[in-house]
Amino acid sequence: MRSYTSVELLFIVYGVLFVTCDSFSANEVWALTTFKEAIYEDPHLVLSDWNSLDADPCDWSGISCSVTRDHVIKINISGSSLKGFVAPELGQITYLKELILHGNYLIGIIPKELGMLKQLEVLDLGMNQITGPIPPEIGNLTNAVKINLQSNGLTGRLPPEFGNLKYLQELRLDRNRLQGTVPAGSSPDFTDTIHGMYASSANLTGLCRSSQLKVADFSYNFFVGSIPKCLEYLPSTSFQGNCLQNRDPKQRSTMLCGSTPPARTPPGGNPKHRPADDVSKHQAASKPAWLLALEIVTGTMVGSLFLIALLTAFQRCNSKPSLIIPWKKSASEKEHMTVFIEPEVLKNVVRYGRQDLEVACEDFSNIIGSSPDSLVYKGNMKGGPEIAVISLCIKEEHWTGYLELYFQREVADLARLNHENTGKLLGYCRESAPFTRMLVFEYASNGTLYEHLHYGEGCQFSWTRRMKIILGIARGLKYLHTELEPAFTISELNSSSVYLTDEFSPKLVDFESWKSILSRSEKNSGTIGSQGAICILPNSLEERHLDVQGNVYSFGVLLLEIISGRPPYCKEKGDLVDWAKEYLEMPEVMSYVVDPEIKHFRYEDLEVVCEVVSLCIQPEPSKRPSMQELSATLESKIDTSISIELKASSLAWAELALSS
Repeated sequence: MRSYTSVELLFIVYGVLFVTCDSFSANEVWALTTFKEAIYEDPHLVLSDWNSLDADPCDWSGISCSVTRDHVIKINISGSSLKGFVAPELGQITYLKELILHGNYLIGIIPKELGMLKQLEVLDLGMNQITGPIPPEIGNLTNAVKINLQSNGLTGRLPPEFGNLKYLQELRLDRNRLQGTVPAGSSPDFTDTIHGMYASSANLTGLCRSSQLKVADFSYNFFVGSIPKCLEYLPSTSFQGNCLQNRDPKQRSTMLCGSTPPARTPPGGNPKHRPADDVSKHQAASKPAWLLALEIVTGTMVGSLFLIALLTAFQRCNSKPSLIIPWKKSASEKEHMTVFIEPEVLKNVVRYGRQDLEVACEDFSNIIGSSPDSLVYKGNMKGGPEIAVISLCIKEEHWTGYLELYFQREVADLARLNHENTGKLLGYCRESAPFTRMLVFEYASNGTLYEHLHYGEGCQFSWTRRMKIILGIARGLKYLHTELEPAFTISELNSSSVYLTDEFSPKLVDFESWKSILSRSEKNSGTIGSQGAICILPNSLEERHLDVQGNVYSFGVLLLEIISGRPPYCKEKGDLVDWAKEYLEMPEVMSYVVDPEIKHFRYEDLEVVCEVVSLCIQPEPSKRPSMQELSATLESKIDTSISIELKASSLAWAELALSS
């Protein structure tokens, strides 16, 4: 009987352990997955192993779990060049102790939901591009030991609720745009200063309560007033670059501090610190009459010109139709902004319905490509051509007014491309329910050049076919760079952006154009308010980024990839350019660059291609020739007649038979 009981107990223990191991909080997995979805660019593929179907995230990159592997306790993804937003859902990871996202390119605001992380000890969002105020809910992180928000674009006042952080030892807020006074204590003056700023006014405490604070940096903001006495033990460098009332020459100039709120002067203050108004009156009284008259006339003229410009801009805005776009979501979903756009921008571009594209792409199941910020589907339009549909991976709440404007600009920019060696944009899709932003291209049925060079039978391209592809790419780039006004460049030129038709004619397709939309929008993210109708004139928007010299360098790398059959980089063989450099300028070993699968090639062609590659990959961009020069060189010196190879190459015979 005792033996039976022991076995039974053993089963019970195993059962408990099994349930424990299998009961990882679904809420935490969901929160992590949502954070991944809010990242639209992950160049180092740090989040590539974050699989939403995996119930146990403890082995995901940057994730640390508790000893019992039932809770996430640390997220450390620093210096990974992530672009995206800090998802509010991270506040659901209840047992999180460290959140470190230092040194990325995160944008948006600090979610107030992070204040729900009661166990959090380290919050490091430093060295990003986060904007907006610091939410007072951060004061709820009562176990916080270190908070680093340095080098962002944070604005507004420093929440007095920071005084609730009694264990705080390190606080870094330098290099932001924070204003107001440094909250020290609950004096009457301080209470007046922040009155009405926050919903919670019952516990107005300042940093003087943080008795364990050892390191604090408030430098290079726009703080006013004086350094709190309880913080005078900190080095003076912790307060430099502000608008504080002290004699430190390292404070900002009066001109830079002019837009910040003036510091309150207590009754009976030191008469040496004369109010700014009194100083200006004294200076005005001492000026000569003729100088005053000149200033008045000049001011009147400038004011008149400003009014004329303002009225002109207002009339131009009123002459354009407006589009209501969600700018900043709220609980009531009522905060919207009116953005004025050009009525002619998308006039001649076909607009597809999501339902039609869903049918064409087999319920969006036919995925042929992906990147951190987009998915590419293949489809067949009823009675029409094969299509490639690029869908942006971004949530509606992260879609801003500027993103919408730049999306429309990008569609119009792509629609003007019309060349046999560039991809043809057929139209776009823009719908709000469900939220959809898509580009529709004509599909090149032979797939990408990358697939043919590195997979399957395509790796056995003949030399002549490769030369024809090189010439086609050169013609396409020459058209984009020199024949279009304004010029156009491919965001990421590589073998995956070159698609091949049935006849193996290359077509350059900018499937990474979403990055242009997102990067341009980021620069404007803090310049539009969320209230009222704001006029955005078309010429005030940043133009599409042009990297002509970058395209030329990438063209050189692409030529190497085509003639060698090697990818631009692989772990075993390293960087393609570094490998090829020792062969490019020595005729006796130049043939080593050629793909071993190619048994017959023209040495004269190889010399020309290697010469062009050497010009393209010069370290100094200004020394790289234009695509017009490079295209002319290739066209005049490369022989694409197949007769040279027919005698010796069975592959060339096969290609000729296929093309006839």
